[in-house]
Amino acid sequence: MATMESLIGLVNRIQRACTVLGDYGGADNNAFSSLWEALPSVAVVGGQSSGKSSVLESIVGRDFLPRGSGIVTRRPLVLQLHQVEGDAQDYAEFLHMPGKKLTDFALVRKEIQDETDRLTGKTKQISPVPIHLSIYSPKVVNLTLVDLPGLTKVAVEGQQESIVQDIENMVRSYIEKPNCIILAISPANQDIATSDAIKIAREVDPSGERTFGVLTKLDLMDKGTNALDVLEGRSYRLQHPWVGIVNRSQADINRNVDMIFSRRKEREYFATSPEYGHLAHKMGSEYLAKLLSQYLESVIRAQIPSIISLINKTIEELEAEMDRIGRPISMDAGAQLYTILDLCRAFERIFKEHLDGGRAGGDRIYNVFDNQLPAALRKLPFDRHLSLQNVKKVVSEADGYQPHLIAPEQGYRRLIEGALSYFRGPAEASVDAVHYVLKELVRKSIAETEELKRFPTLQAELAAATNEALERFREESKKATLRLVDMESSYLTVEFFRKLPQEVERAGNPPNSANPPSSTRSANPAAPDGDRYAAPNVDRYGEGHFRRIGSNVLSYIGMVSDTLKNTIPKAVVYCQVREAKLALLNRFYVQIGKKEAEQLLNLLDEDPALMERRKQCAKRLELYKAARDEIDSVSWAR
Repeated sequence: MATMESLIGLVNRIQRACTVLGDYGGADNNAFSSLWEALPSVAVVGGQSSGKSSVLESIVGRDFLPRGSGIVTRRPLVLQLHQVEGDAQDYAEFLHMPGKKLTDFALVRKEIQDETDRLTGKTKQISPVPIHLSIYSPKVVNLTLVDLPGLTKVAVEGQQESIVQDIENMVRSYIEKPNCIILAISPANQDIATSDAIKIAREVDPSGERTFGVLTKLDLMDKGTNALDVLEGRSYRLQHPWVGIVNRSQADINRNVDMIFSRRKEREYFATSPEYGHLAHKMGSEYLAKLLSQYLESVIRAQIPSIISLINKTIEELEAEMDRIGRPISMDAGAQLYTILDLCRAFERIFKEHLDGGRAGGDRIYNVFDNQLPAALRKLPFDRHLSLQNVKKVVSEADGYQPHLIAPEQGYRRLIEGALSYFRGPAEASVDAVHYVLKELVRKSIAETEELKRFPTLQAELAAATNEALERFREESKKATLRLVDMESSYLTVEFFRKLPQEVERAGNPPNSANPPSSTRSANPAAPDGDRYAAPNVDRYGEGHFRRIGSNVLSYIGMVSDTLKNTIPKAVVYCQVREAKLALLNRFYVQIGKKEAEQLLNLLDEDPALMERRKQCAKRLELYKAARDEIDSVSWAR
């Protein structure tokens, strides 16, 4: 059964882990940040030279903080005390120096100073970026303390005018949090009514429920005076008892008097003091540490339900994040092959959704057939090809040295074949347009396949394989669509010409003549009906005759255009879209099946940033699950 003391230590570990793993300082709505704020900590507040550093060192039992005149603490110091079992040697660890244990606390002091100077320079400016320090010792209680810059009233030389307000804002940002315990440090040799710490604590905690008053420098008060009115709550009452502290003197500090001797000297002071002897059991830094630890225990007891709720919520978010990132890759070749095939199928599902309408994009293919192809067909230059001048030229060239006798059949065929050649352009353009739509849908589908994002090498291989397949489909589609055009040229629809209106000159045949005399019939049965039954006096080389030829050819081309407008989309869909849905990755699957285990592993080579993200996520998950298990094991019986 875990003890409450171990639970306080657990809270410390969670807080540290939140910091190490980047949770602290995150977004306000982030569950990690919420968890940090739900865990109680102690902020040490006081004016400059009020004895804050001495109080902290007394609680820790180590001399480790920088000292000097003026503003010494220029960055928040988040100090986490971890009680260890046995007689282990005390050591410290900085968050910015992971894994480095410092047993020489003079080096700890120097590192705090150096890390402060790193951001603020060797000036008197401040920075809100905290320094995180953990101290492990069997002689400390489990606590998290935040040492804040001392409150001041005026800016001194080398400081910005706003520093007074900047420090106050920084202090408020910590102590305004409802789970922050305020350790208000006030020197006993100053009037409590002028205490900066009490003033700001009262503003954020009017009821005093989470404020602990500490009086320092009791041994430096004028002779004949004492601080009993404050310590016994008559001058200013708090809900928690005031605690008096006797700091080390500057002489002791200069002589490097250790903290063990200083604590003994402090106990002796209160035990032998005529003014404070009756309060000796409630005075001193050791009592203060125990008092804070006991209060921390009660706070944790009250907040356990919300802490557990936040931990469970965080675990759910982390598990969802792990699912999004993906679990670690197995080293088994069969499992790797299965993973690759599964990723490819996920990509294919999204690609088919784009084509079938589940996602945007497939409608662009229909737009090619419904708008682009008809527009391209309408723009073909048939008016130029079938101009009177060109019709005469083509018909005359087709006749050669012997002009046609009745109907210029070769002229018709040449005009039609020349016109049909124009259809090749729109046919190829339709193929290309659909090809580019498919390529874009492939690109979008790869980007939208969440499972693929962790494998950039596989993404690249997949993109190359799909592009190669789409190129093959395009070539087949071009052959099919151009074959449709060529088929129209290879065999003309004779029935169309047989149905053309009879070309009859009114002057040559009586209006009521149902069958013209046999002498007027054309000797060429293959000639169009209009020419077969033409009157003998029709001028077969006049402009009207050539215009009729151009008009007949244009009508035939219109019929062919309507046919191709329907058949080209069928060929394109069959050769490109259908194949893309059914066989986009067929060759890729064959190639994957032939790869060795090392080649498969190379395909599953992850983005280093993603690997680090999974590692951090796994650490968080492990931490919070352990925290939940440990909290569940605590007995809440009072």
